Amino acid sequence: LTGLTWSEQRPAVMVGLGHGATHWVAATFYLLLPWIKEELQISYTDAGILVAVFHLASFLANFASGTLTDISGKRVLIQSGSLVLGALALGGAAVAWGILPLAMMITVIGATNNSWHPAALSFLSERYPKNRGYALSIHALGANIGDSVAPLAIGAVLGFMSWQETALVSTLPVFAMALWLWTVLNREERRFTKETKRKSSGSLYLSELKGMVRQSELLGLSLMSGFRAACQVGLLMFVPLYLTDVLQAGPMMTGLGFSLMQIGGVIASPVAGIWSDHIGRRPIVIGGLTLSTLAVGGLAIAGSQFLFVVGISVLGFVLYGVRPVVHSWALDLGSKSLGGTVTSIIFGMQSLFSVAVPVFTGAVADRWGVQSVFWALAALILVSNFIAIMLPGDKKSSGSA
Repeated sequence: LTGLTWSEQRPAVMVGLGHGATHWVAATFYLLLPWIKEELQISYTDAGILVAVFHLASFLANFASGTLTDISGKRVLIQSGSLVLGALALGGAAVAWGILPLAMMITVIGATNNSWHPAALSFLSERYPKNRGYALSIHALGANIGDSVAPLAIGAVLGFMSWQETALVSTLPVFAMALWLWTVLNREERRFTKETKRKSSGSLYLSELKGMVRQSELLGLSLMSGFRAACQVGLLMFVPLYLTDVLQAGPMMTGLGFSLMQIGGVIASPVAGIWSDHIGRRPIVIGGLTLSTLAVGGLAIAGSQFLFVVGISVLGFVLYGVRPVVHSWALDLGSKSLGGTVTSIIFGMQSLFSVAVPVFTGAVADRWGVQSVFWALAALILVSNFIAIMLPGDKKSSGSA
């Protein structure tokens, strides 16, 4: 089905699990947000500012990490370092005594969370040129696993620990993953780099970069991805807030609902990735975004815990299934040696759009209620859909890039 043996897939699986650890950190922050909001006695807008800080830091760190990845080639070191620093910052958030030091720790979490992607995606793109859609779907699958397991685990721990103690405990698996990647995957990187005789230089990098940024299709794809990511960030922020504040769900139900949204992506990502390797990226993206628009609109009219959880389960399947296909499409367009920078452009646009959305949706919730937020998010994903429709057809073979 994939064209790869199990031993050939091991590096992709390890990077995917490492990606899951970065999302474990981010999901822990999002899930703890209602309890942080309650303890600090802040408004929805203030909570949105904290989330905006996360994405602003992601945006600022993103481009430097892509350039560093492509020039240095130290992809496993960057991945491992991102996990260690992110876990340290999450532990620091647990002992923060006010909103300002908490915001500083969130800044580090956001920066390290996005620094992971250029190193990881360029590693997979170069390692699996003919199975890029599948390899990146395993990467996305890891994210969905982290996002789905973390809410269940954190929701359970919150039942008998404070949010500060929960944050400290949640750092342990992240440190373990960083150590595993460094000790095992580092050898794989050295072996593969030696076989491919990969070389880079500052002058070659700048030359290839000039040609790449002239591609209107890559810029349009980045813009489309930005709107899609903005909707996703709004959902990550307001799904737990809507469950706790409006539907009066407890920690376990909140964790379960948040988890089910991610489980849909666990199922959809590999299917979408393999399918896109055969029929192309564009039809998968357009279909997924169309269904996502309808699903987000459905959340605005779901009036019970059951209907809302069913809705976010369906939404997770279509929204998260699109994610690795978008990234594969972008890497198809870029130079083989600029995988980190291509990833930085895509994730930089996503982070830029994500900065404003938490504050905007927080203000919408304060003024018109949390339910109105989902209509605003449906509008964002609809714009993303229109942009995808206007993009030209892509190459069917991801290995042709």
